[in-house]
Amino acid sequence: MTQRPKSDFLHVMIERGYMQDCTDLEALDAKLVAGVVPAYIGYDATAQSLHVGHLLNIMMLRWLQKTGHRPITLMGGGTTKIGDPSFRSDERPLLTPEQIGANIATIRGVFAKYLAYGESASDAIMLDNAEWLDELNYLTFLRDIGRHFSVNRMLSFDSVKSRLDREQPLSFLEFNYMILQAYDFLEIHRREGCLLQMGGSDQWGNIVNGVDLTRRVAGAEVFGLTSPLLTTSDGRKMGKSAGGAVWLNADMLSPYEFWQFWRNTTDADVGRFLKLYTELPVDECERLGSLGGAEVNAAKVTLANAVTTLCHGAAAAAQAEATARAVFAEGGVGDALEVVTLSAAEVGDGITVSHLVVATGLVKSGKEAKRLISERGLRLDNEVVADPNAVVTADALAGGLKVSIGKKRHALVRLAD
Repeated sequence: MTQRPKSDFLHVMIERGYMQDCTDLEALDAKLVAGVVPAYIGYDATAQSLHVGHLLNIMMLRWLQKTGHRPITLMGGGTTKIGDPSFRSDERPLLTPEQIGANIATIRGVFAKYLAYGESASDAIMLDNAEWLDELNYLTFLRDIGRHFSVNRMLSFDSVKSRLDREQPLSFLEFNYMILQAYDFLEIHRREGCLLQMGGSDQWGNIVNGVDLTRRVAGAEVFGLTSPLLTTSDGRKMGKSAGGAVWLNADMLSPYEFWQFWRNTTDADVGRFLKLYTELPVDECERLGSLGGAEVNAAKVTLANAVTTLCHGAAAAAQAEATARAVFAEGGVGDALEVVTLSAAEVGDGITVSHLVVATGLVKSGKEAKRLISERGLRLDNEVVADPNAVVTADALAGGLKVSIGKKRHALVRLAD
Protein backbone atom coordinates (compact mmCIF):
# COMPACT_ATOMS: atom_id res chain seq x y z
CA MET A 1 0.00 0.00 0.00
CA THR A 2 1.61 3.22 -1.19
CA GLN A 3 -0.97 5.66 0.24
CA ARG A 4 -2.08 6.23 3.82
CA PRO A 5 -4.50 3.51 4.98
CA LYS A 6 -8.10 4.63 5.32
CA SER A 7 -8.60 2.69 8.54
CA ASP A 8 -7.35 4.10 11.82
CA PHE A 9 -6.04 0.72 12.95
CA LEU A 10 -3.72 0.13 10.00
CA HIS A 11 -2.58 3.75 10.15
CA VAL A 12 -1.50 3.19 13.76
CA MET A 13 0.13 -0.15 12.93
CA ILE A 14 2.26 1.37 10.17
CA GLU A 15 3.01 4.75 11.77
CA ARG A 16 4.11 3.30 15.12
CA GLY A 17 6.12 0.41 13.63
CA TYR A 18 3.97 -2.59 14.51
CA MET A 19 3.57 -4.09 11.06
CA GLN A 20 5.88 -6.49 9.26
CA ASP A 21 3.69 -8.32 6.71
CA CYS A 22 0.04 -8.60 5.75
CA THR A 23 -1.64 -11.15 3.48
CA ASP A 24 -3.74 -8.48 1.67
CA LEU A 25 -3.32 -4.99 3.08
CA GLU A 26 -5.77 -3.15 0.81
CA ALA A 27 -8.57 -5.69 1.28
CA LEU A 28 -8.04 -5.71 5.05
CA ASP A 29 -8.11 -1.91 5.08
CA ALA A 30 -11.48 -1.98 3.31
CA LYS A 31 -12.88 -4.46 5.87
CA LEU A 32 -11.68 -2.29 8.75
CA VAL A 33 -13.41 0.75 7.25
CA ALA A 34 -16.64 -1.16 6.55
CA GLY A 35 -17.31 -2.31 10.10
CA VAL A 36 -16.08 -3.95 13.29
CA VAL A 37 -13.36 -6.52 12.59
CA PRO A 38 -12.79 -9.26 15.19
CA ALA A 39 -9.09 -10.22 15.38
CA TYR A 40 -7.19 -12.67 17.53
CA ILE A 41 -3.74 -13.47 18.81
CA GLY A 42 -2.94 -16.83 20.40
CA TYR A 43 -0.90 -17.34 23.56
CA ASP A 44 0.33 -20.73 24.67
CA ALA A 45 0.36 -21.27 28.42
CA THR A 46 3.94 -22.52 28.78
CA ALA A 47 4.63 -20.44 31.92
CA GLN A 48 2.73 -18.85 34.80
CA SER A 49 3.07 -15.39 33.26
CA LEU A 50 3.52 -13.73 29.91
CA HIS A 51 6.67 -11.66 29.52
CA VAL A 52 7.80 -8.47 27.80
CA GLY A 53 8.31 -10.42 24.57
CA HIS A 54 4.49 -10.75 24.40
CA LEU A 55 3.82 -7.11 25.16
CA LEU A 56 4.13 -5.78 21.63
CA ASN A 57 1.29 -8.01 20.42
CA ILE A 58 -0.82 -7.18 23.48
CA MET A 59 -0.42 -3.53 22.53
CA MET A 60 -1.59 -4.37 19.00
CA LEU A 61 -4.80 -5.81 20.47
CA ARG A 62 -5.17 -2.71 22.63
CA TRP A 63 -4.87 -0.41 19.61
CA LEU A 64 -7.32 -2.64 17.72
CA GLN A 65 -9.90 -2.03 20.44
CA LYS A 66 -9.08 1.68 20.74
CA THR A 67 -9.81 2.05 17.00
CA GLY A 68 -13.23 0.42 17.32
CA HIS A 69 -12.60 -3.28 16.63
CA ARG A 70 -12.92 -6.47 18.67
CA PRO A 71 -9.86 -8.18 20.21
CA ILE A 72 -9.92 -11.92 20.87
CA THR A 73 -7.33 -13.35 23.24
CA LEU A 74 -6.94 -17.04 22.53
CA MET A 75 -5.44 -19.15 25.27
CA GLY A 76 -3.70 -22.26 23.96
CA GLY A 77 -5.04 -24.78 26.43
CA GLY A 78 -4.94 -27.35 23.64
CA THR A 79 -1.89 -26.35 21.58
CA THR A 80 0.27 -25.96 24.70
CA LYS A 81 0.01 -29.74 25.06
CA ILE A 82 2.09 -30.00 21.87
CA GLY A 83 4.31 -26.90 21.84
CA ASP A 84 5.08 -24.47 19.04
CA PRO A 85 8.33 -25.41 17.28
CA SER A 86 8.71 -22.03 15.57
CA PHE A 87 12.40 -21.07 15.44
CA ARG A 88 13.29 -23.28 18.39
CA SER A 89 16.31 -25.58 18.41
CA ASP A 90 14.60 -28.26 20.47
CA GLU A 91 11.21 -29.57 21.50
CA ARG A 92 9.38 -27.79 24.31
CA PRO A 93 8.95 -29.78 27.53
CA LEU A 94 5.43 -31.20 27.72
CA LEU A 95 3.18 -29.89 30.50
CA THR A 96 0.35 -31.72 32.23
CA PRO A 97 -3.24 -30.48 31.79
CA GLU A 98 -3.16 -29.37 35.43
CA GLN A 99 -0.03 -27.27 34.86
CA ILE A 100 -1.54 -25.72 31.72
CA GLY A 101 -4.79 -24.88 33.53
CA ALA A 102 -2.89 -23.25 36.39
CA ASN A 103 -0.81 -21.18 33.96
CA ILE A 104 -3.92 -19.98 32.11
CA ALA A 105 -5.51 -18.93 35.40
CA THR A 106 -2.56 -16.70 36.29
CA ILE A 107 -2.17 -15.26 32.77
CA ARG A 108 -5.80 -14.14 32.44
CA GLY A 109 -5.33 -11.16 34.74
CA VAL A 110 -2.69 -9.57 32.52
CA PHE A 111 -5.04 -9.03 29.60
CA ALA A 112 -7.64 -7.26 31.74
CA LYS A 113 -5.10 -4.48 32.32
CA TYR A 114 -4.87 -3.73 28.61
CA LEU A 115 -8.28 -4.69 27.20
CA ALA A 116 -11.92 -4.09 28.14
CA TYR A 117 -13.87 -7.36 28.21
CA GLY A 118 -17.64 -7.41 27.86
CA GLU A 119 -20.59 -7.97 25.58
CA SER A 120 -20.59 -4.98 23.21
CA ALA A 121 -19.37 -5.15 19.62
CA SER A 122 -15.83 -3.93 20.37
CA ASP A 123 -15.43 -5.56 23.79
CA ALA A 124 -12.72 -8.17 24.05
CA ILE A 125 -13.44 -11.86 24.56
CA MET A 126 -11.20 -14.69 25.71
CA LEU A 127 -11.30 -18.20 24.26
CA ASP A 128 -9.42 -21.43 25.00
CA ASN A 129 -8.66 -23.71 22.05
CA ALA A 130 -8.93 -26.74 24.33
CA GLU A 131 -12.72 -26.25 23.91
CA TRP A 132 -12.54 -27.59 20.36
CA LEU A 133 -9.14 -29.30 20.07
CA ASP A 134 -9.70 -31.65 23.01
CA GLU A 135 -12.84 -33.00 21.32
CA LEU A 136 -11.36 -33.71 17.89
CA ASN A 137 -11.76 -37.15 16.38
CA TYR A 138 -8.42 -37.94 14.75
CA LEU A 139 -9.73 -39.77 11.66
CA THR A 140 -12.42 -37.17 11.03
CA PHE A 141 -9.87 -34.38 11.46
CA LEU A 142 -7.48 -36.01 8.98
CA ARG A 143 -10.26 -36.48 6.43
CA ASP A 144 -11.87 -33.03 6.75
CA ILE A 145 -8.86 -30.83 7.61
CA GLY A 146 -5.61 -32.69 6.96
CA ARG A 147 -6.33 -33.14 3.26
CA HIS A 148 -6.00 -29.37 2.73
CA PHE A 149 -2.32 -29.30 3.76
CA SER A 150 0.67 -29.91 1.53
CA VAL A 151 3.64 -31.44 3.33
CA ASN A 152 5.92 -29.96 0.67
CA ARG A 153 4.66 -26.49 1.50
CA MET A 154 4.84 -27.05 5.25
CA LEU A 155 8.48 -28.10 4.91
CA SER A 156 9.23 -24.84 3.09
CA PHE A 157 8.22 -22.55 5.99
CA ASP A 158 11.19 -20.96 7.74
CA SER A 159 10.09 -22.15 11.19
CA VAL A 160 10.41 -25.77 10.04
CA LYS A 161 13.12 -25.38 7.43
CA SER A 162 15.54 -23.78 9.91
CA ARG A 163 15.31 -26.84 12.16
CA LEU A 164 15.83 -29.27 9.30
CA ASP A 165 18.70 -27.27 7.81
CA ARG A 166 20.50 -27.50 11.16
CA GLU A 167 19.76 -31.24 11.23
CA GLN A 168 17.91 -30.81 14.51
CA PRO A 169 15.04 -33.21 15.19
CA LEU A 170 11.47 -32.11 14.56
CA SER A 171 8.94 -34.51 16.01
CA PHE A 172 5.67 -35.45 14.32
CA LEU A 173 3.97 -34.00 17.41
CA GLU A 174 5.44 -30.55 16.72
CA PHE A 175 4.85 -30.84 12.98
CA ASN A 176 1.12 -31.08 13.71
CA TYR A 177 1.19 -27.76 15.58
CA MET A 178 0.81 -25.64 12.46
CA ILE A 179 -2.22 -27.66 11.37
CA LEU A 180 -3.89 -27.16 14.74
CA GLN A 181 -3.14 -23.43 14.73
CA ALA A 182 -4.64 -23.14 11.26
CA TYR A 183 -7.70 -24.99 12.52
CA ASP A 184 -7.96 -22.47 15.38
CA PHE A 185 -8.47 -19.67 12.85
CA LEU A 186 -11.19 -21.64 11.06
CA GLU A 187 -12.95 -22.43 14.34
CA ILE A 188 -12.77 -18.85 15.69
CA HIS A 189 -14.10 -17.59 12.36
CA ARG A 190 -17.03 -20.00 12.65
CA ARG A 191 -17.76 -19.12 16.27
CA GLU A 192 -17.03 -15.38 16.42
CA GLY A 193 -16.81 -14.18 12.80
CA CYS A 194 -13.07 -13.57 13.24
CA LEU A 195 -11.48 -12.01 10.16
CA LEU A 196 -7.88 -11.42 11.22
CA GLN A 197 -5.11 -13.30 12.97
CA MET A 198 -2.08 -11.37 14.21
CA GLY A 199 1.23 -12.52 15.65
CA GLY A 200 4.99 -12.16 15.48
CA SER A 201 6.75 -12.64 12.15
CA ASP A 202 7.87 -16.12 13.27
CA GLN A 203 4.18 -17.08 13.02
CA TRP A 204 3.81 -16.07 9.37
CA GLY A 205 3.69 -19.64 8.05
CA ASN A 206 1.16 -20.73 10.66
CA ILE A 207 -1.00 -17.67 9.98
CA VAL A 208 -0.94 -18.14 6.20
CA ASN A 209 -2.00 -21.76 6.70
CA GLY A 210 -5.00 -20.56 8.73
CA VAL A 211 -5.96 -18.00 6.10
CA ASP A 212 -5.82 -20.66 3.36
CA LEU A 213 -7.70 -23.29 5.39
CA THR A 214 -10.51 -20.87 6.29
CA ARG A 215 -10.85 -19.89 2.64
CA ARG A 216 -10.91 -23.52 1.47
CA VAL A 217 -13.30 -24.87 4.09
CA ALA A 218 -15.55 -21.90 4.86
CA GLY A 219 -15.17 -19.93 1.62
CA ALA A 220 -14.37 -16.85 3.68
CA GLU A 221 -11.96 -14.00 3.05
CA VAL A 222 -9.79 -13.65 6.14
CA PHE A 223 -6.44 -12.02 6.76
CA GLY A 224 -3.10 -12.33 8.52
CA LEU A 225 -0.87 -9.58 9.87
CA THR A 226 2.50 -9.95 11.59
CA SER A 227 4.71 -7.71 13.69
CA PRO A 228 8.53 -7.63 13.54
CA LEU A 229 10.47 -9.77 15.98
CA LEU A 230 12.22 -7.15 18.07
CA THR A 231 15.77 -7.08 19.26
CA THR A 232 17.37 -4.22 21.14
CA SER A 233 19.85 -1.98 19.35
CA ASP A 234 22.70 -3.96 20.94
CA GLY A 235 21.36 -7.24 19.54
CA ARG A 236 19.67 -8.73 22.61
CA LYS A 237 16.31 -10.48 22.33
CA MET A 238 13.52 -8.22 23.52
CA GLY A 239 12.08 -9.35 26.85
CA LYS A 240 15.29 -10.71 28.32
CA SER A 241 17.43 -9.09 30.99
CA ALA A 242 20.55 -10.11 32.85
CA GLY A 243 18.31 -11.73 35.45
CA GLY A 244 16.14 -13.67 32.97
CA ALA A 245 12.69 -13.10 31.51
CA VAL A 246 10.93 -9.81 32.25
CA TRP A 247 7.58 -11.15 33.47
CA LEU A 248 4.33 -9.17 33.37
CA ASN A 249 2.89 -10.67 36.57
CA ALA A 250 3.89 -8.72 39.67
CA ASP A 251 4.33 -11.87 41.76
CA MET A 252 7.03 -13.07 39.35
CA LEU A 253 8.78 -9.73 38.81
CA SER A 254 8.24 -6.72 41.04
CA PRO A 255 6.88 -3.50 39.50
CA TYR A 256 10.14 -1.84 40.57
CA GLU A 257 12.27 -4.33 38.60
CA PHE A 258 9.85 -4.01 35.67
CA TRP A 259 10.22 -0.21 35.80
CA GLN A 260 14.00 -0.54 35.96
CA PHE A 261 14.05 -2.72 32.84
CA TRP A 262 12.50 0.12 30.84
CA ARG A 263 14.54 2.80 32.58
CA ASN A 264 17.69 0.93 31.47
CA THR A 265 16.70 1.03 27.79
CA THR A 266 19.65 1.91 25.57
CA ASP A 267 19.59 5.44 24.15
CA ALA A 268 19.08 4.25 20.57
CA ASP A 269 15.88 2.34 21.47
CA VAL A 270 14.02 5.04 23.41
CA GLY A 271 12.04 6.56 20.53
CA ARG A 272 11.16 3.21 19.00
CA PHE A 273 10.02 1.73 22.32
CA LEU A 274 7.93 4.79 23.14
CA LYS A 275 6.01 4.29 19.87
CA LEU A 276 5.51 0.55 20.45
CA TYR A 277 4.90 0.29 24.18
CA THR A 278 3.18 3.57 25.12
CA GLU A 279 0.28 5.63 23.84
CA LEU A 280 2.15 8.92 23.69
CA PRO A 281 1.63 10.81 20.41
CA VAL A 282 4.10 9.81 17.70
CA ASP A 283 5.53 13.34 17.47
CA GLU A 284 6.29 13.30 21.18
CA CYS A 285 7.87 9.83 20.92
CA GLU A 286 10.14 11.08 18.16
CA ARG A 287 11.04 14.22 20.11
CA LEU A 288 11.94 12.24 23.22
CA GLY A 289 13.83 9.69 21.16
CA SER A 290 15.97 12.40 19.58
CA LEU A 291 17.25 13.69 22.92
CA GLY A 292 20.89 13.14 23.79
CA GLY A 293 23.25 13.47 26.71
CA ALA A 294 21.67 13.78 30.14
CA GLU A 295 18.30 14.72 28.61
CA VAL A 296 17.70 11.21 27.28
CA ASN A 297 17.51 9.96 30.88
CA ALA A 298 14.33 11.98 31.39
CA ALA A 299 12.92 10.32 28.25
CA LYS A 300 13.76 6.91 29.70
CA VAL A 301 11.89 7.78 32.89
CA THR A 302 8.90 8.80 30.77
CA LEU A 303 9.08 5.46 28.97
CA ALA A 304 9.38 3.48 32.22
CA ASN A 305 6.49 5.35 33.84
CA ALA A 306 4.18 4.96 30.85
CA VAL A 307 4.80 1.23 30.36
CA THR A 308 4.64 0.45 34.08
CA THR A 309 1.40 2.42 34.45
CA LEU A 310 -0.25 0.28 31.78
CA CYS A 311 0.97 -2.99 33.30
CA HIS A 312 0.89 -2.31 37.05
CA GLY A 313 -0.96 0.99 37.54
CA ALA A 314 0.01 4.62 38.06
CA ALA A 315 0.68 4.16 41.79
CA ALA A 316 3.19 1.38 41.17
CA ALA A 317 4.95 3.47 38.53
CA ALA A 318 5.18 6.48 40.84
CA GLN A 319 6.50 4.33 43.68
CA ALA A 320 9.10 2.72 41.41
CA GLU A 321 10.32 6.12 40.24
CA ALA A 322 10.50 7.39 43.83
CA THR A 323 12.44 4.28 44.87
CA ALA A 324 14.86 4.68 41.97
CA ARG A 325 15.42 8.30 42.93
CA ALA A 326 16.08 7.32 46.55
CA VAL A 327 18.43 4.48 45.60
CA PHE A 328 20.40 6.21 42.87
CA ALA A 329 20.23 9.93 43.44
CA GLU A 330 20.02 10.04 47.22
CA GLY A 331 21.78 6.81 48.18
CA GLY A 332 18.83 5.70 50.28
CA VAL A 333 16.46 2.75 50.31
CA GLY A 334 13.14 3.07 48.48
CA ASP A 335 9.93 1.37 49.52
CA ALA A 336 9.69 -0.67 46.30
CA LEU A 337 13.25 -2.00 46.37
CA GLU A 338 13.43 -5.79 45.97
CA VAL A 339 13.49 -7.29 49.48
CA VAL A 340 15.20 -10.60 50.33
CA THR A 341 14.43 -12.09 53.74
CA LEU A 342 16.85 -14.50 55.40
CA SER A 343 16.00 -16.64 58.39
CA ALA A 344 18.07 -16.68 61.57
CA ALA A 345 19.05 -20.27 60.75
CA GLU A 346 20.40 -19.20 57.33
CA VAL A 347 22.48 -16.43 58.87
CA GLY A 348 23.60 -18.32 61.99
CA ASP A 349 26.61 -16.68 63.62
CA GLY A 350 27.21 -14.78 60.41
CA ILE A 351 27.10 -15.14 56.62
CA THR A 352 29.96 -14.34 54.27
CA VAL A 353 29.50 -11.50 51.84
CA SER A 354 29.86 -13.85 48.86
CA HIS A 355 27.08 -16.12 50.20
CA LEU A 356 24.94 -13.08 50.99
CA VAL A 357 25.04 -11.68 47.47
CA VAL A 358 24.20 -15.13 46.04
CA ALA A 359 21.19 -15.25 48.38
CA THR A 360 19.89 -11.99 46.89
CA GLY A 361 19.75 -13.51 43.40
CA LEU A 362 21.84 -10.68 41.98
CA VAL A 363 24.52 -13.24 41.08
CA LYS A 364 24.15 -16.96 40.48
CA SER A 365 27.25 -18.41 42.15
CA GLY A 366 29.88 -17.80 44.79
CA LYS A 367 32.49 -17.75 42.06
CA GLU A 368 30.70 -14.90 40.31
CA ALA A 369 30.33 -13.07 43.64
CA LYS A 370 34.05 -13.35 44.38
CA ARG A 371 34.97 -12.11 40.92
CA LEU A 372 32.62 -9.17 41.38
CA ILE A 373 34.16 -8.29 44.74
CA SER A 374 37.69 -8.57 43.35
CA GLU A 375 36.69 -6.01 40.71
CA ARG A 376 35.28 -3.75 43.45
CA GLY A 377 31.82 -3.98 41.94
CA LEU A 378 29.88 -4.82 45.12
CA ARG A 379 28.68 -2.36 47.77
CA LEU A 380 26.90 -2.88 51.08
CA ASP A 381 25.01 0.21 52.20
CA ASN A 382 26.96 2.16 49.55
CA GLU A 383 30.36 1.01 50.91
CA VAL A 384 32.63 -0.94 48.52
CA VAL A 385 33.36 -4.51 49.68
CA ALA A 386 36.94 -5.75 49.31
CA ASP A 387 36.89 -9.11 51.14
CA PRO A 388 34.57 -11.88 49.88
CA ASN A 389 35.02 -13.74 53.17
CA ALA A 390 33.95 -10.80 55.33
CA VAL A 391 31.11 -11.86 57.62
CA VAL A 392 27.78 -10.09 57.93
CA THR A 393 26.08 -10.71 61.28
CA ALA A 394 22.42 -11.08 62.10
CA ASP A 395 22.52 -7.73 63.89
CA ALA A 396 23.71 -6.01 60.70
CA LEU A 397 20.71 -7.43 58.82
CA ALA A 398 18.11 -6.64 61.48
CA GLY A 399 17.48 -3.14 60.16
CA GLY A 400 18.00 -4.04 56.50
CA LEU A 401 21.18 -4.02 54.44
CA LYS A 402 21.27 -2.65 50.89
CA VAL A 403 23.27 -4.78 48.46
CA SER A 404 24.29 -3.01 45.25
CA ILE A 405 26.01 -4.15 42.06
CA GLY A 406 27.06 -1.20 39.96
CA LYS A 407 24.55 1.65 39.71
CA LYS A 408 21.48 -0.24 38.53
CA ARG A 409 21.08 -3.50 40.47
CA HIS A 410 20.07 -3.40 44.10
CA ALA A 411 18.34 -5.50 46.77
CA LEU A 412 17.51 -5.01 50.42
CA VAL A 413 18.38 -7.95 52.69
CA ARG A 414 16.52 -8.26 55.98
CA LEU A 415 16.44 -10.75 58.83
CA ALA A 416 13.11 -12.54 59.21
CA ASP A 417 11.08 -11.55 62.26
